[in-house]
Amino acid sequence: MKDLKEYPITIAEVVRARSVVRRFIKPTQLIRYEGLSRAVRAEVYVKHENHNPTGSFKIRGGVNLLHHLGQKDINGVITFSTGNHGLSIATAAAWSGIGAVVVVPENNNPAKNRAIMETGAELIEAGRTFEEAAQIVDTICAERGLYYAHPADEPHLINGVGTEFLEIIEDLPDIDVMIVPIGAGSEAAAAITTLRVFRPHVEVIAVQAKSSPAAYHSWREKKIVSAENDTFAGGFATGKAYETPFAIYSKGLSDFVLLTEDEIYESIGMALHYTHNLAEGAGASTLMAAIKLKDHLKGKKVALQMSGCNASAEEISTALSYPAPGHD
Repeated sequence: MKDLKEYPITIAEVVRARSVVRRFIKPTQLIRYEGLSRAVRAEVYVKHENHNPTGSFKIRGGVNLLHHLGQKDINGVITFSTGNHGLSIATAAAWSGIGAVVVVPENNNPAKNRAIMETGAELIEAGRTFEEAAQIVDTICAERGLYYAHPADEPHLINGVGTEFLEIIEDLPDIDVMIVPIGAGSEAAAAITTLRVFRPHVEVIAVQAKSSPAAYHSWREKKIVSAENDTFAGGFATGKAYETPFAIYSKGLSDFVLLTEDEIYESIGMALHYTHNLAEGAGASTLMAAIKLKDHLKGKKVALQMSGCNASAEEISTALSYPAPGHD
């Protein structure tokens, strides 16, 4: 964990990060969808982070981190990922002229692996899970003297991600509820840090896979715990909570929704049906979470994070075999 006194996670740092992020990334759209609004009985808006250059919100954090690393004398950067974070670091490193190594679990999403390699980064497949891939990083980092860009315990990443919530509060200043997917937790931490400054009573609700519920159990128990990690959805596929984001979301989250694997697949179909976007499981999950919470959300202004679109062909095919949404 980085020293938060030296590298604070604050609204001032988020605002500072925006000037960096906007050199590379345009603001993404926040769109109200009428069919989805009727289904939830609320004013429902989707924040399209899936339209970013790497297809996910993660690039915001990657750009901000690599900007800061570019001011240091480093041999390169290394990280572990199930895909979107790794692609963010690899892309931002390429834009900054810095070498990158990304370690992913074996049998990782081939679409994400291919995208990482297309940046020129070195891809290493090792370990069965997110956490086993992390263990390989420790060894390579020591051998090569690389900077270890942790996917969660890295304040510059969280501050960079916070820029998306500055855009939301500018477009929807009277937002009542923000729903975000949670895996390692950077997005939830960034939402809480940013939105609550301008809208102190906004509800920030997290959604996670029931088969990979480490963040949920950590939030419930108010301590970092490990849990099973069996979801197909890479954005959720973490088997433990991480200290830096947990310190923020453990106190700041208003509620939590867990989805079954079937519900996550249905979410992908809902994203296509309501928004005409092909989203990955974690990226689409907020739509199903809103449906499940519709009694609570009735009449409110709700923003849903569509955090990524890097689904494999197999995941999309499976999702489209489910019946079309028919929620009242």
